[in-house]
Amino acid sequence: MSDFPHTPPKQSWTFSNDVNAEIRRAAATGIYDIRGGGSKRRLPHFDDLLFLGASISRYPLEGYREKCATDVWLGTRFAKKPIHLDIPVTIAGMSFGALSGPAKEALGRGATAAGTSTTTGDGGMTEEERGHSKTLVYQYLPSRYGMNPDDLRRCDAIEVVVGQGAKPGGGGMLLGQKISDRVANMRNLPKGIDQRSACRHPDWTGPDDLEIKILELREITDWEKPIYVKVGGARPYYDTALAVKAGADVVVLDGMQGGTAATQDVFIENVGMPILACIPQAVKALQDLGMHRKVQLIVSGGIRSGADVAKAMALGADAVAIGTAALIALGDNDPALEEEYRKLGTTAGAYDDWHEGKDPAGITTQDPALFSRFDPVLGGRRLKNYLKVMTLEAQTIARACGKNHLHNLEPEDLCALTIEGAAMAGVPLAGTNWIPGRNGF
Repeated sequence: MSDFPHTPPKQSWTFSNDVNAEIRRAAATGIYDIRGGGSKRRLPHFDDLLFLGASISRYPLEGYREKCATDVWLGTRFAKKPIHLDIPVTIAGMSFGALSGPAKEALGRGATAAGTSTTTGDGGMTEEERGHSKTLVYQYLPSRYGMNPDDLRRCDAIEVVVGQGAKPGGGGMLLGQKISDRVANMRNLPKGIDQRSACRHPDWTGPDDLEIKILELREITDWEKPIYVKVGGARPYYDTALAVKAGADVVVLDGMQGGTAATQDVFIENVGMPILACIPQAVKALQDLGMHRKVQLIVSGGIRSGADVAKAMALGADAVAIGTAALIALGDNDPALEEEYRKLGTTAGAYDDWHEGKDPAGITTQDPALFSRFDPVLGGRRLKNYLKVMTLEAQTIARACGKNHLHNLEPEDLCALTIEGAAMAGVPLAGTNWIPGRNGF
């Protein structure tokens, strides 16, 4: 017997338990893994940035006496009726089909109470959302599910979706278990059959065709509605520039932390870029074209707090959009439902099988027994409270930096804690004047 103890077994970093489990799952089933949500890997994000509050060299604003405005105009470039929002936090597109009817109603209620907009998502416009949304953005996707000219005229803005942060270059997915009679009727699909949207629009293949499509949409709506173009974070400089040249009033840029109702896990974790890396490139494209603040920039993908809002705006965004955070505010992944999540083989805070339609919170389901649990009035109130807190947090930071409007925040107000964050955001590493990648090094 050896006098020396055995070395404890060491887990491979490359072939970790999670990796091995996925290999075994793939070998047993022969299909790729599908889930919802956004990327779960650790990515450079807004947490890598800090604000430089005012002291002697800068003059802060008094929170109780000096105003810090939060409003934003969207669509001022060409639209006859641009949108004016009280706060720069909007609700991202999440479809009826992915979400229940009561959940869509709650989003409309909460956004309206907070003075902001919500967005339809794929699959058409529901009366629940239109009826409770003062400002509703209508998404125009490659699938054209539920699309009709009448609803284009009933909305307040149109968002042409070219790409999504969780799956840039990939199409949408709604599995059969969530295609109820109502969803099937709205989308003109057979009930219970998996739906996969195209990865690109069927009637255009490039920016010249996009320009034609935008003109068609303007003519249908008498040039009243702002036209947004949404792109996934992949090549943000060129995509933003081409969207502007095609005639967009607003560019929506979605990073890979952005969620989705369902797609391949390999897509979510390996395609796209963090939103932190995307914003400066999009802003530079707008600046190079002389269109910064003239064409508004909305960014999304992992926005969670007022600090995230303020950091995005300091980097040059005009507004942000939230999706996953809004669902959590409504009550999704609530620890109070832990026992039911465990029955589904998961846990509160990690539930991402939204495509299965078994959400015990009644938010991402079409099962009447489940969505009847959800109170849209209470959900709307919770969302309003969350949006209010985010706005107050962003104002607090802006005042500390001496700014009387959130739009006056700028990169000079920021520093980075990591080299990666400094390089992506284009701000100095804390305690230095060094921006990695600038000045030849």
